[in-house]
Amino acid sequence: MSDAKRSAPVLVVMDGPDANQSYPIEKDQVVLGREDHCDIVLRERQISREHIKVLRNDGRYFVEDLASRNGTWVNGKKLEGTQELYDNDEIHIALAVRLQFIGSGATAPLPFEVPQTLSGRLTLDREARQVFVRNEELDPPLSLPQYRLLELLYLHAGRVCTRETVVETVWPDVVGEGVSEQAIDALVRRLRDRLGELDPDHQYIVTMRGHGFRLDNPAE
Repeated sequence: MSDAKRSAPVLVVMDGPDANQSYPIEKDQVVLGREDHCDIVLRERQISREHIKVLRNDGRYFVEDLASRNGTWVNGKKLEGTQELYDNDEIHIALAVRLQFIGSGATAPLPFEVPQTLSGRLTLDREARQVFVRNEELDPPLSLPQYRLLELLYLHAGRVCTRETVVETVWPDVVGEGVSEQAIDALVRRLRDRLGELDPDHQYIVTMRGHGFRLDNPAE
């Protein structure tokens, strides 16, 4: 897949009433804050009038805290000054709004530590390759490609996984552009249908158009 197929970088809201809302980063400087004049307005009382700024410099992206009152965290560490952003970095603004940065390049996500506890309506027994939804096992089992996709999304704990990462994980032996967009979308549809057998009222796999997929795994 060529870089040209990827959209501009976006900030994706991870949870809350605006979950899955995405904001493209199309200017050299984008200010996020509570005031109407900000490029991205986040109406939470804990957030400062101008809270953070995302900057583009020579194709790289950085986040800067604008001396906010309640602080900013990147991947769980408090932001001091300016820090470069990478695909799938998580920005927590004043511990009120959680965003994910999805870059425009085709780079794979950086390694990250899998959370000690992964919980929600959907759970996996990775050793047995069993899938449970609301404590009921999915039977018959998923196909190997379906399970690989679900495990990838599950372990990323709500982060967006790019289509490139899906191909590398689900079809590791395929070289180059041997997997079509249609094949990926068909796999996602089949997996959605299987999960819907046990929980038809919830869509677990969310498509972030132009960027990839994430698992929406609500608490039981």
